[in-house]
Amino acid sequence: MSELNDGKPRKVKNCRAYSFCLEEDTSSFGAYEKGGIVTQVKQTKILNFKSLSEALKSPGDFLLSDFSKFDRPPLLHLAFQALDIYQREFGSLPAPDSDKDAKGFIDIARRLNANSGENKLDTIDESVLKHFARGARSVLNPMAAMFGGIVGQEVVKACSGKFHPLFQFFYFDSLESLPVDQLKEQNLTQSNNRYGAQVSVFGHQIQEKMADAKVLVVGAGALGCEFLKNLALMGVASSSKGKLIITDDDVIEKSNLSRQFLFRDWNIGQAKSTVAAAAATAINPNFNVHALQNRVSPETEMVFDDEFWENIDIVINALDNVNARLYVDSRCVYFQKPLLESGTLGTKCNTQVVIPHLTENYGASRDPPEKQAPMCTVHSFPHNIHHCLTWARSEFEGLLEKAPTEANTFLSKPEEYKASMRSSGDAQSRESLERVVECLVTEKCVTFEDCILWARKRFEDYFSNRVRQLIYSFPEDSRTSTGALFWSAPKRFPRPLDFTSQDPSFISFIASAAILRAETYNINIPDWATNPRRLAEVLDRIELPPFQPRQGVKIVTDEKATNLTTPASDESTIIDQLIKSLDNEICNLPPGFQMNPIHFEKDDDANFHMDFITGLANMRARNYGIPEVDKLKAKFIAGRIIPAIATSTALATGLVCLELYKVFAKHGVEKYRNSFANLSLPLFSMAEPVPPKVFKHGNQSWSVWDRWIISENLSLSELLQWFQAKGLKAYSISCGQSMLYNNIFPKHKDRLNRKVLDLAKEISKLEIPPTRHHFDIVVACEDDERNDVDVPLVSICF
Repeated sequence: MSELNDGKPRKVKNCRAYSFCLEEDTSSFGAYEKGGIVTQVKQTKILNFKSLSEALKSPGDFLLSDFSKFDRPPLLHLAFQALDIYQREFGSLPAPDSDKDAKGFIDIARRLNANSGENKLDTIDESVLKHFARGARSVLNPMAAMFGGIVGQEVVKACSGKFHPLFQFFYFDSLESLPVDQLKEQNLTQSNNRYGAQVSVFGHQIQEKMADAKVLVVGAGALGCEFLKNLALMGVASSSKGKLIITDDDVIEKSNLSRQFLFRDWNIGQAKSTVAAAAATAINPNFNVHALQNRVSPETEMVFDDEFWENIDIVINALDNVNARLYVDSRCVYFQKPLLESGTLGTKCNTQVVIPHLTENYGASRDPPEKQAPMCTVHSFPHNIHHCLTWARSEFEGLLEKAPTEANTFLSKPEEYKASMRSSGDAQSRESLERVVECLVTEKCVTFEDCILWARKRFEDYFSNRVRQLIYSFPEDSRTSTGALFWSAPKRFPRPLDFTSQDPSFISFIASAAILRAETYNINIPDWATNPRRLAEVLDRIELPPFQPRQGVKIVTDEKATNLTTPASDESTIIDQLIKSLDNEICNLPPGFQMNPIHFEKDDDANFHMDFITGLANMRARNYGIPEVDKLKAKFIAGRIIPAIATSTALATGLVCLELYKVFAKHGVEKYRNSFANLSLPLFSMAEPVPPKVFKHGNQSWSVWDRWIISENLSLSELLQWFQAKGLKAYSISCGQSMLYNNIFPKHKDRLNRKVLDLAKEISKLEIPPTRHHFDIVVACEDDERNDVDVPLVSICF
């Protein structure tokens, strides 16, 4: 439909997986035949804001964050106007310990409401206004962090025109963070120390609990830095009894500096936790913080042992991956510790409160796994730049890391390597040998000119010969077994590239490829390696044979395929031939020769890694008519960088610290809030946490937070009787990865009179640290009607 090729954006509707309707009259257009590439375009939106004076009188709709407080924003709109009037009339803000000031403020609010005309509120919640007045002089760190994140993002929007601005008014309160009990006035008096504002809102008792707290912060990256700053300013772990432990096994990289603001240029290469702890201590000298450089994982349970966890009051996660979060969550469940969880992704953030016996744990619900592009799409039928960059990253690792590593394995222990290849005798072994032969025999490089030749051959193979073979196997008019066109959306029909030394992008690719190839052979790189003119002179002297299509080449088109390797009919014969070629060549290598595998590093702009990957991806994109990207965008995608910005980080940590007040005040579940926010929309959503799933049997009930503890060293038979007393039949008992008992195995009856501890040591190879006097078993049970019953983890003390 050629009328659509004018490049103008068009509105569409009824979008489905493979079709949409144009929202315009197409009666005069030609008939739609096939194909076409459609790109979504975000249109500019014009917003008309009211002036402040107009908006105060007629605010319109408020942006909500908590639908349980549907009537709160209009009341807060009134309260802030009343506060301005109060300050003008009395020259100060209401005092936190003065009922008189609070009453005067409420009177002003009532008077203002009475004169609000059509915006008059039917009812006024005086308890909210009283809290408002008492906190008017106080600036709290979590609220400042949260609103700082929101306002910071609005400033970025105003400067960039990117994302939707907050339209007029957004009001937020966290009155549920306040202590449940009515605070006495003498506990609210604002003192002159740094925590005075906080004490005037929460009282001295909460402040003392925070100061004496023993807190574990896991992670010292973007979230971890923000948390340390917040906790230092709040006075957490600031007494001789308190202690905050922060642990992170990572070191500071240059790319961290855009959002991990406790770090500076001179800290690059240093341990994150140590630097962050020192910076936080500079903020608050009384902050009792201790830095560790350990990953919290099963491998470090000798560091983070039972005694460690039992002495912790609360855990705050500042992690960037799900597996680590799940492990910390499992430890918090096991040791009954509150966990405050949060995460960010660009302008999005979420927080979750995990409180023993009150809420579900973090692992109780999980996001579905991200969809991965089919292997055949990435390797033969890409249709976006992500596919091209995924392929380019894979080729980098195969050519520059995997192949040299395999070659070194052969060079170090040739006989063992050859025996392993022969015994496997499969397509994977053959491919491994082919890579080694390519490195050490057929494409061995001795000079930098050899590396240029290798790079030129790679260009011809990747962007010309492979594409020509694909077109030969699947011509443009090919049809599937159902009669449909093979090259139909989302497939794009490719075009081979013809190399020319006059194209700067081609020369740039050859330069980066040759330099990295030279590094793998420890070849000195000449000064002219990046000189386009000298490179062009060398390249123009290279002559490569013309492409000849091959018959019977199998190209995988099945999107469900997990392996693109095509087995040969005589794998063992080919493997023997490859090994023979290696045996013939190994004597020609210098004594002790080893290759230098290159590990991908995205943050070093001078190492040519991203130049090579960007060149690979863009040449492939050019084959398939896909828009190319610059090195920065390629780094973002190929480096698998999770977008993180300071604004959403500040918002997330501020929200978490508001929940921290509730933990110290020991609130009920109805006071806690899980939250999700997207600053780009903007959207704020808060909800009460979900309670844990409760299991019942007879008159007993339990949840994931419960653990059944047996305080004696029972025999297996006695353990089965212990469960029978609960009306349960234990039919399977395991410890770790090993089964101690299952009633379907006759031989297991011989174990009935043995101590469970002895069985665990013998069968599970259980090693119990000297500081631990219990071990855990998982028991599968059924009731009298043979229905499975999920029972808690069982701990046997000895």
